[in-house]
Amino acid sequence: MLGLILCGGTSSRMGTDKALLKLENKTWAQLAADKLGSLHIAIKMSVSDAQLKSYTQLFPNAGLIADDPSLPVHGPLLGLLSCHLQYAAEDLFILACDMPLMSNDILTELYLEYSADPGYDVYICSNDNQPEPLCGIYNAHALARLLTMLKSGQLTRYSMKFALEQLRVNMRPATDQQKIGFRNFNDQSALGKL
Repeated sequence: MLGLILCGGTSSRMGTDKALLKLENKTWAQLAADKLGSLHIAIKMSVSDAQLKSYTQLFPNAGLIADDPSLPVHGPLLGLLSCHLQYAAEDLFILACDMPLMSNDILTELYLEYSADPGYDVYICSNDNQPEPLCGIYNAHALARLLTMLKSGQLTRYSMKFALEQLRVNMRPATDQQKIGFRNFNDQSALGKL
């Protein structure tokens, strides 16, 4: 299993690269990497081509994975499938960089569920009955299936939620205390709530 920090968004609503914002004197990307790293798994960072040069300087020891230009998708699905193309045998535990309040407890619970009940394609939480696809475990076979569907034209929408509909999902409800971890921060006004 690999941990994958999703950093490759355009951050257009924020006006600056969200992964490089700081909390507790660490970038959001580093916070996410530290949290997933606490599970003792190798960590990679998904970045866009535009970010690759600056991230190479900022994170010289990070395994950076640039978006694969051969994939006709965008958003988080592009980062997920780009990593799968390079590490096809690995299950991927993804975490979006713009969830800086994510707790280690949630990550540990998902990892334990994955370890105890390996019969699912995806392990995520729900928040008020809605899936939270940007923090979860995606197994390699499921990612291969999504890639095959994409190449054959069967993946007709490129959203993570649509991708989940094609897979067997183990979705556990987030507790009231855990829900704050799924808050993502997309614009400057949201930063005041940190």
